[in-house]
Amino acid sequence: MLLGCGDLGIRVGTALLGAGHEVTGVRRNVAALPAGFAGVSADLASGEVPDLPADLLVVSLTPDRRDEGGYRRAYLDAVRGGLDAVLRAGTPRRAVLVSSTSVYGDLAGDLDETTSVAPQADRPKILLESEALFHAALPHGTVLRLSGLYGRPGSRLVQRVQAGDNPDPGRWTNRIHREDAATAITHLLTMAADPADLYVGTDDEPALAGDVRDLVADELGVPRPEPTGMLEPTGRRLLNARLRATGVELRYPTYREGYRAILR
Repeated sequence: MLLGCGDLGIRVGTALLGAGHEVTGVRRNVAALPAGFAGVSADLASGEVPDLPADLLVVSLTPDRRDEGGYRRAYLDAVRGGLDAVLRAGTPRRAVLVSSTSVYGDLAGDLDETTSVAPQADRPKILLESEALFHAALPHGTVLRLSGLYGRPGSRLVQRVQAGDNPDPGRWTNRIHREDAATAITHLLTMAADPADLYVGTDDEPALAGDVRDLVADELGVPRPEPTGMLEPTGRRLLNARLRATGVELRYPTYREGYRAILR
């Protein structure tokens, strides 16, 4: 059962279908679901959701608006409505909530699942509330905090490098390819051992923004953007050791493999 079935949910559902599972996607427009998916058309935040029996559950929602109201509707109202509908029909055997590493807020340095978080901005605070809501409903469930998703051609980074307009902000960046994010979710749902309650979903190497920019320029065959000076990098370096210890395999373990695959 996929509560929210956009790009990431469809990737997960496709992998589950290939492994022999029945897959149901819950979204407002079920006509966009691929062949093989059962569909339930519902607005999870409406309070009028049919019972949703689930053995394996993925909650992966995206707000319609990027403001506080949009976040509350998606990550609190819709999560609550979806979980209520699932639990009315029984308790899933496994469940994964897709969250974000934005809950780490302004913390810097090496961060992982053991790092205490207390974000000050509204949107990451709402995401942290969503995680708590999920764990209260499903104490055996797993939260996967994903770092920056990439993997679509024509991204903003690629466009800016092509235009020669991408100054080095002098910071650490963290990312995971969309394919690997879906692989991680599927793995946590189906692995033999019981997963932990929390994982950081990111690739193997935090990267300097300038290094990523330069690789994209090299792959495109355009001049590297001019360096902006010797900057001491700032920001967070997210670590994925706990996720990797589950045995998950990443097709794109660093930005190098990921961007080269996209650009070639």
